Amino acid sequence: MKYAFIQQHRQAFSTQRMCAVLGVARSGYYAWRQRGGKPSPRRRQQAITDQRVAEAFEHGKGRSGAPRLTHDLNGAGVSVCRNTVAASLRRQNLRAKAARKYKATTNSRHGLPVAPNLLKQDFTADAPNQKWVGDITYLATGEGWLYLAVLIDLYSRKVIGWAMSDRMTADLVGDALKMALWRRKMPKQVIVHSDRGSQYCSTLYQSLVIQHELKCSMSAKGNCYDNACAESFFHSLKVEAIHGERFETRNAMRRQVFEYIELDYNRQRRHSAIGMISPEAFEARMIA
Repeated sequence: MKYAFIQQHRQAFSTQRMCAVLGVARSGYYAWRQRGGKPSPRRRQQAITDQRVAEAFEHGKGRSGAPRLTHDLNGAGVSVCRNTVAASLRRQNLRAKAARKYKATTNSRHGLPVAPNLLKQDFTADAPNQKWVGDITYLATGEGWLYLAVLIDLYSRKVIGWAMSDRMTADLVGDALKMALWRRKMPKQVIVHSDRGSQYCSTLYQSLVIQHELKCSMSAKGNCYDNACAESFFHSLKVEAIHGERFETRNAMRRQVFEYIELDYNRQRRHSAIGMISPEAFEARMIA
């Protein structure tokens, strides 16, 4: 502590000189002496805040920045503003996991029929099972690639269907769709949006869409913004749970993805599009 250093060396050096070199005010040093070397009330409050912010940051696995941590702390009964949380993060040199770029995986160069774009970048829904969006991404392991397909309900941003495989086939997206249908109790006339990848244009996938009376929708050619919500989920997954980690086996990656989707993303992660609460909390609140 700077004040303690000044106190220890005040016989050898002038107080004014040491304060100037250490970048502290003499008034602050003298106030510290009057308190008997104890921290000021402001410093004590900062220490308490720092501890609470650090605990919330660790509980969130280092994935949350000031906005989400502020909601987490307020939800736990700790009244604190976003600027205070941001300042505490800076003091402790705590930073949420940063983003990296990644590329698309699906192949749209094929001769299969494509569906019209029914979504048209309207990512709003006022009830469950009106609009689902799906996509595929790849995940690297020591054993090779692992592919993940998901389906997200735009009403709550909840991942309602997902599947993983070491091959990027029509079965992969078909299995994700089957899970979504089962979890949502077989709804009809849902807009199911994806890109123009061959997996989504396949006979297997299209047969499921027809069989369950769904409405197939596909992005315009080469327009990643048409499926921005699915891209956003993959961004969150990779930034918060994958980057910086090494997965020696596909099973290790499967466990990580399961934990992120079912325990973290759906149940705990706050989403700005639904009022900074989790998808499950949003659905429970709307139903209630």
